[in-house]
Amino acid sequence: MLLVDCSNCRRALELPPGAHSIRCAICHAVTRIADSRSLQPPPPQGFYSSTHQHQPYYPPPPPPFTAPSPYNHAPRGPPPAVHGRKRAVICGISYRNSRHELKGCINDAKCMKYLLVNKFNFPESAILMLNEEEADPYRHPIKSNIRMALYWLVQGCQPGDSLVFHYSGHGSQKRNYTGDEIDGYDETLCPLDFQTQGMIIDDEINETIVRPLPRGVKLHAIIDACHSGTVLDLPFLCRMDRTGRYVWEDHRPRSGVWKGTSGGEVISFSGCDDNQTSADTDALSRITSTGAMTYSFIQAIERGQATTYGAMLNAMRSTIRNTDDDLGGGGGIVTSLLTMLLTGGSGGGLRQEPQLTANEPFDVYAKPFSI
Repeated sequence: MLLVDCSNCRRALELPPGAHSIRCAICHAVTRIADSRSLQPPPPQGFYSSTHQHQPYYPPPPPPFTAPSPYNHAPRGPPPAVHGRKRAVICGISYRNSRHELKGCINDAKCMKYLLVNKFNFPESAILMLNEEEADPYRHPIKSNIRMALYWLVQGCQPGDSLVFHYSGHGSQKRNYTGDEIDGYDETLCPLDFQTQGMIIDDEINETIVRPLPRGVKLHAIIDACHSGTVLDLPFLCRMDRTGRYVWEDHRPRSGVWKGTSGGEVISFSGCDDNQTSADTDALSRITSTGAMTYSFIQAIERGQATTYGAMLNAMRSTIRNTDDDLGGGGGIVTSLLTMLLTGGSGGGLRQEPQLTANEPFDVYAKPFSI
């Protein structure tokens, strides 16, 4: 891949081999290769040019940064224009026509957008939606587009901004060899092209949207995926102790690597613990299926149960425990958009517990929930 600066917003883009132009997923400007600052990625160590068999290849020196970046993968160039005091990235992946197919994820994304616009007054123009149904290929939830969307979410944010990242899709784990994970595994999100391009690990997510967050900015993440308990790598995890009260566990890495913010606030709701899986249903059509965690999150808000973060977590867990689990695939929730936003389900239960993590511990019983 070649790195190319967008001719309009100067965001770094990945130009596929042989292509002579590329359109930016954010500002939609078309950049010709003549407008670019292109670099061939350095080849593996020991690589020799096929035309100069005995002469090692030395890559050109990298260009100077135009501004210091708090995280390694930030696109070069000036930050993009602020898109409002409220911004959101919503990603729903169905993995359609594959053995990994999920039925509820695109509906999760649509329902979350509906909630943010109609309940929390997010401007539609400030919501970046990624799913397979989008006509714009740069809005498809492939790895490079998700990375670009996460960069967009936090860049240019200012005190008073409220940011949301919602993801509904597959999650997984990879062996961690640095000793930073208590269970020995990094948590991951699975883009649409994860089988060829790889997964997005929690270290990168933390580095991209957590560590650069400045003071006065609040980010909420709602992650409806398997193994997602600590997928933002936040330092503190809320657990229920033997007395039935929530307490904070310290998950700061023993290596001392900083996993907090630059003064901002990050709170994440996830579908299940790191060693659990999240429910999806294939009992009915894609029009009516949703993910259990997204359903319980929206229902808690619509029912007025989201007064504090502790009340929110209790309501979500209660909804999932009481949800009918006789649907296809061993569990799930099936409802229309209107029913999902205004009413609830009843019945058996699902084997997953929504989790709450944060960059700093706080009193979950006293802190009001707000986006």
